[in-house]
Amino acid sequence: MKLGIITPALTLLPRAHAQWEETADVATIVGIVREAERLGYHHCTCSEHVAVPVDVAEVRGSRYWDPLATFGYLAAVTERIKLATHVLVLAYHHPLEIAKRYGTLDVVSGGRLILGVGVGSLREEFDLLGAPFADRGARADDALRALRAALSQPAPEYAGSHYEFTGFLVDPCAQQDEVPIWIGGRTYRSLRRAVELADGWAPFGLRRAEIAEFLNRARASDAWEARARPLEVILQNEHPLDPGAEPERVAEQVQRLADAGATGLNVRFVHHSPAHYREQLAALRTIV
Repeated sequence: MKLGIITPALTLLPRAHAQWEETADVATIVGIVREAERLGYHHCTCSEHVAVPVDVAEVRGSRYWDPLATFGYLAAVTERIKLATHVLVLAYHHPLEIAKRYGTLDVVSGGRLILGVGVGSLREEFDLLGAPFADRGARADDALRALRAALSQPAPEYAGSHYEFTGFLVDPCAQQDEVPIWIGGRTYRSLRRAVELADGWAPFGLRRAEIAEFLNRARASDAWEARARPLEVILQNEHPLDPGAEPERVAEQVQRLADAGATGLNVRFVHHSPAHYREQLAALRTIV
């Protein structure tokens, strides 16, 4: 079971964050990520939104640290923990922009990038950035194929339905021979996209029963049978875990996620301070 953290303070969801996160500085975040690394956690995450409408922020939150700048900093102060974008919105970027910027991150981090991507759903943000919204699903599928062709190639070539490039150099490109790509989302289509085009599925906002139903459907598909490698399934706990106070209950919660098909977790904790968060990291590591 891979353990990863939804890095605190980088995103503030309404009624779902601790008060200390509102004023946390980068040194506090570094301390938590380095402790996660010391304890053997697999990855930390950072999400992307460029600008959130004021009324939407009441539901989605307003704070989203930029993942490229954040991970560039964290890469310099860590050695092993992987850096997972969760998620980049594909339509906001040309595939070669992602290949260059995040390929460079893969180089400076020593090959620790996990590229989590999604289709996106915030129409106001699409409109603000001039990104097409109506065909975002088909555009995302083509972008994924283009990224596969480009991420680890200094002279990438691709011709698809929405993107085409040849005769250009992208230097540096990613250090890894094949950067892991995870698909985020909360629909069966996101899982199907992951099965067909990616290495993992990292859903959010779904109940265990829905996840199990989706996975059962996917396992019956020809695309699942055609995969060369098993699909990573990185699940989030529905309610924050409190391993320090409720170890047996947390063990049961983790087991239920494993039974639903999880090969890894994106974890949220009950926590009241940075020190308490670090204690929870250690407590969960002991349980799992």
